[in-house]
Amino acid sequence: MLARCDVFVVYDDVQYTRRDWRNRNRIKTAQGTQWLTIPVLNKSKFDQQIREAKIDASQVWLPKHLNAIKLNYKKAPYFDAVYPMIEQSLSIRSESLLDVCLSTLTEIQKYLSIDCKVVLSSELCSESQERQERLIELCKMAGITWYYNGAAGKTLYQEKPFASEGITLAFQEYTHPTYRQLWGEFVSHLSIVDLLFNHGPESLSVLMGQSSLKQEAA
Repeated sequence: MLARCDVFVVYDDVQYTRRDWRNRNRIKTAQGTQWLTIPVLNKSKFDQQIREAKIDASQVWLPKHLNAIKLNYKKAPYFDAVYPMIEQSLSIRSESLLDVCLSTLTEIQKYLSIDCKVVLSSELCSESQERQERLIELCKMAGITWYYNGAAGKTLYQEKPFASEGITLAFQEYTHPTYRQLWGEFVSHLSIVDLLFNHGPESLSVLMGQSSLKQEAA
């Protein structure tokens, strides 16, 4: 989605959801998939926004995650090029989950040479509380005339209200690619680090369905 857009709005001022992709993702190991989860303080914080979510500093998660990544990807073709980037982005000094997410997003965006401006919805300061009206308002504030949403948005948003404000509404039609991996049979829907370690700078071409390696792996 980043590669298809000029402006990417990170929706950081909506409710943080537990047991979701906000703070965890999967990697591939010789024994199957493994979850890497950043612990977040949740007690008595049921209504906190994503930007308010704080990392639980009492839990030692970073060394374990980095060790798991090294152990399972050290034989990958692009380990030496990608691992320092992942280590640096995860190791920033911040208690904010959002800061870690933005750090990894920014580093991967630079590595793949994706020229897209990233802004936070909280910086745009929308006052609308209704879901669709708020998105239209955010688009207008950011100067967006073509709004690209995930496929799940088809059940939430209607084209006409956007069109009346001069905004074209489009939905992502994403087909997960098959690519070269370590550890046997292909597994889909992993963290992008799995793709980066295996395909390096060609990873964006794989995602966009333009890679010759995709055909080889298939």
